[in-house]
Amino acid sequence: MKPTDIQTSATAGTGISPAGANASLLEKLFKLSERQTNVRREVIAGVTTFLTMAYIIFVNPNILAAAGMDKGAVFMATCLAAAIGCLVMGLYANYPIALAPGMGLNAFFAYVVVGEMGYSWQVALGAVFISGVIFLLLSIFKLREWIIDSIPLSLRQSLAAGIGLFLAIIALKSAGIVVASPATLVTLGDLKSIEAMLAALGFFIIVALSYRRMLGSVMIGILAVTVIALAIGKVEYSGLVAAPPSLAPTYLELDIAGAFEIGMISVIFAFLFVDLFDTAGTLLSVSDRAKLLDKNGKLPGMGKALMADSSASVVGSVLGSSTTTCYVESTAGITAGGRTGLTAVVCAGLFLLAIFFSPLIGMVPAYATAGALLYVGVLMTSGMSSIDWDDITEAAPAVIAAVMMPLSFSIAHGIALGFIAYAVIKTLSGRSKDVSISVYVLAALFIAKFAFF
Repeated sequence: MKPTDIQTSATAGTGISPAGANASLLEKLFKLSERQTNVRREVIAGVTTFLTMAYIIFVNPNILAAAGMDKGAVFMATCLAAAIGCLVMGLYANYPIALAPGMGLNAFFAYVVVGEMGYSWQVALGAVFISGVIFLLLSIFKLREWIIDSIPLSLRQSLAAGIGLFLAIIALKSAGIVVASPATLVTLGDLKSIEAMLAALGFFIIVALSYRRMLGSVMIGILAVTVIALAIGKVEYSGLVAAPPSLAPTYLELDIAGAFEIGMISVIFAFLFVDLFDTAGTLLSVSDRAKLLDKNGKLPGMGKALMADSSASVVGSVLGSSTTTCYVESTAGITAGGRTGLTAVVCAGLFLLAIFFSPLIGMVPAYATAGALLYVGVLMTSGMSSIDWDDITEAAPAVIAAVMMPLSFSIAHGIALGFIAYAVIKTLSGRSKDVSISVYVLAALFIAKFAFF
């Protein structure tokens, strides 16, 4: 009997064609009709989401390479962590939200934990693993709502803005636009250099295309600068398609024991804190756009979505990547009609397909991704607009947290100083009732850290 005969007999008498059986399976898995969508719309949405966030496969290897990690292995880890995260989100949580290694935390990983603090990238991966496990436990035992509600809204809003400023200074530094100065700490670099001019051009292209709502504007900007660099001999052509690079240099190389050092506590907290609030905020904002929130403004099954995020971070650290998190770029796919996990599954498939284009990664120079970093930084600073500027006891700690991230070159220090400022300012202003017990406890721990460690 031919395979086609077997397939025909398997569906004979059911009134379902093979194509209909596939459609029925997708309907059962993703509840397409219930969310008023169809397969074609979900596939288009998945492709749209991928194109808006695919820049991470160029940016992440460049950033983590600064920590001494193998660029090819990080490229593989980035694609696989994103694919696994998207699959879990799509198949388990059934939401059209894609995941990948997060911007900001990858820079904190490479430039602060490894570059400034002097830890090995293996220990840094161990910290990512531990923070992911803690996040997973918080999701399982449903403690995340209590933590989120106990942290002042102004500090939460300043978090993304501070990371945005942190990314901006890293972008400007990597492009040579901002350089060190013994007199003024930082000063303007050589704007006549090819690297600075191409980085600026990339940023301008990305912003202009984004304003024109061009799909994949960030990726187009990165590739445009790379092509120009190739044309003028600044980079060497190494092909487009090849067998996937080896994952061995980073796979299972994390040092969990080393991450339990006392000095790593603030680092683990920073990874956890940023991932927790960034994920919660992204989930709610993106789901609101997709009209998936209930009448109380809550996301049904948010626990599953948070578990998908935290488990992706754990798996990503094992593979060799920094924290994996939900991407706000998922909004692009939702705008295109995505309403179910099928969107995320399609995105996962495209990340897997991307592993065959590794030669591209080797050609993309750091200054080509600097424009993308600066652009993402600009977008993230918008969080400051929601702060209550009429209440100085709210605004001042928020500004301190945001500004100290780039100035101290550390997300962890910015968070710590923001908590300390909030507790002290509120108390001295006679508004101690505004401060939760958890904020006082964290502020005391941060003061002890600065005083004794």
